[in-house]
Amino acid sequence: MITRIVRLPIDPEHLSDFLKIFEQIQNEIGSQPGCINLELFADVRKSGQVFTKSEWEDEEALNNYRNSELFKSTWPEVKKLFTDRAQAWTLSKL
Repeated sequence: MITRIVRLPIDPEHLSDFLKIFEQIQNEIGSQPGCINLELFADVRKSGQVFTKSEWEDEEALNNYRNSELFKSTWPEVKKLFTDRAQAWTLSKL
């Protein structure tokens, strides 16, 4: 199992737009083959800094999602709301 953490620097003025998009697609992401769990977090000190935490069976499942039509159609819309580049970490338990 792997965990994927993604930091999304959302413009605070567009946070509600992001939340609408996430609400619309979270179940679709969660039902992707190999997706075990998906959660959304907000930085308690910095408005607009949100993080997704997803758990996948393996890196192949994550990459299949990243190459899916769902990701390809959603990511450009989310990127428009950024104030900076996203950052991502793919982690495994020690």
